[in-house]
Amino acid sequence: MSSHPEVSRALFDQVMVPNYAPSDVIPVSGKGARVWDQQGRDFIDFAGGIAVNCLGHSHPALVEALKTQGEKLWHVSNIWTNEPALRLAQKLVDATFAEKVFFANSGAEANEAALKLARRYAIDTYHQDKVDIIAFNQGFHGRTFFTVTAGGQKAYSDGFGPKPGAIHHVDYNDLDALAATINDNTCAVMIEPLQGEGGVIPPSHEFIKGVRELCDKHNALLIFDEVQTGVGRTGELFAYMGLGVEPDILTSAKALGGGFPIAAMLTSTAIAEHFKVGTHGSTYGGNPLACAVAEAAFDIVNTASVLDGVKQKSQIFQQKLEQLNQEFGIFKDIRGAGLLVGAELIDEMQGKARDILVASSDAGLMVLVAGANVLRFAPSLVITDEEIETGFERLSQAIAKVVNS
Repeated sequence: MSSHPEVSRALFDQVMVPNYAPSDVIPVSGKGARVWDQQGRDFIDFAGGIAVNCLGHSHPALVEALKTQGEKLWHVSNIWTNEPALRLAQKLVDATFAEKVFFANSGAEANEAALKLARRYAIDTYHQDKVDIIAFNQGFHGRTFFTVTAGGQKAYSDGFGPKPGAIHHVDYNDLDALAATINDNTCAVMIEPLQGEGGVIPPSHEFIKGVRELCDKHNALLIFDEVQTGVGRTGELFAYMGLGVEPDILTSAKALGGGFPIAAMLTSTAIAEHFKVGTHGSTYGGNPLACAVAEAAFDIVNTASVLDGVKQKSQIFQQKLEQLNQEFGIFKDIRGAGLLVGAELIDEMQGKARDILVASSDAGLMVLVAGANVLRFAPSLVITDEEIETGFERLSQAIAKVVNS
């Protein structure tokens, strides 16, 4: 075999584990909310790497941060600390409820840390039996065995043998079910402040407020998984800021590095001190290269102009989807927050979300799904009005193709 095989979609099937089924399109470059493939075809990106590329592709400030830090220091172990990690941690603390930060590489790792910390805190502070975790059906918290078990989708956690115990699930937005399940042995409730993978489902005001009150009543920690909703996605720096509810632990990843892998767990000093030296760790967590890029992304996102812009662009997205619905009549519900938007298909179109995703790709548009019946949009937070316009023209073509087939 040649030492330089042709890089094609066929090579994926040859050399990669088959747990993904990627598109035939292989992107090779991007600028803003546009991406080009191997053949030079251009795509509008309404997917954002699943809510990751918060400043689009090849943002000059992120490129500059990467180059500058890349010529200084790439990695040191956590036997030493480093300047980019400390600067980023300070900014996260200054901008949120938190007093302490733990860095990791992915949302799953941040959530794993949050769950471990919650249990350690409860056992240290109360008693050995205070270990129960409550999460929500259709929730998603990552793919480690602990986090995928906390996630409320059995399709992702079944078939791997015995699961971590003492994890219970109730329906999202069902406060009565939570009240019936939570008790003094509950150490934590883990929740997305807007369910992403589960269908882009926002919480009702009464529900999210009630979750906080029940946690307080039973001395359980409230963990907000803001892996998808954090870093400007909802038009707030973090979604909790728009809900009037403060968590005890918050996790962030995806958009935090603007495309560079990094995650963070944020909490208070009182809770953090239960992660004593040696109780938890991460080889790459707090990596200077990742933290330098994340700091540059954070400085841009955490501005009134970007956050207000997300709210304005959100309205444009909702209006454009309503217009498409007037034309095609295929959406049952259009919902979400900021630039995390879901459009649920009508009963007659059940299971067709992926067909629209494929047709969109053919038309030069990248979109997402959330389950079989919801189109999901998570574009760059600084996507231009022109890019939105072009994207919706292509989405219209894609929907027409699916409806008329």
